[in-house]
Amino acid sequence: MQKRIGSKHCRNNNNISILLQFFSGEERKQELNDIDKLSEQRLDELSELFLRDFKDGQLAHRGWPAEGGYIAYKVSKALMNAYSRILAKEHPSLCVNCVHPGFVQTDMSFQVGDLTVEEGARGALMMALAPKGGMTGGFLDRTEVAPFM
Repeated sequence: MQKRIGSKHCRNNNNISILLQFFSGEERKQELNDIDKLSEQRLDELSELFLRDFKDGQLAHRGWPAEGGYIAYKVSKALMNAYSRILAKEHPSLCVNCVHPGFVQTDMSFQVGDLTVEEGARGALMMALAPKGGMTGGFLDRTEVAPFM
């Protein structure tokens, strides 16, 4: 997450688009998507629950992502998305948004992404340079507004 104090912008840069699609349980998806019921305390509890379920081999049974690799990464980013939305709700004077830059040529993607770093930065730049009073609590897939689920 990045914060620019002068213009009151916050962004959470996502590397995997629409992370809730990886969750196997509808109940878990709905809980993370219900911004009216989520709290920082509940996100902390979910984080601890994920760790416990991971250790116990209960990820799929409990609705967490369980296949496809980068499981902890996917969960941590989904929790960060939820936290970003909580911040946006609690601090409406800030512009707090999540941005998925696309599949970018970085060390994490072993330089095989579809986009250059400059192309991947466009959405984050759009949010950072947006005028005061712009979108908050939203999600950009590259440069387009998209749903969280």
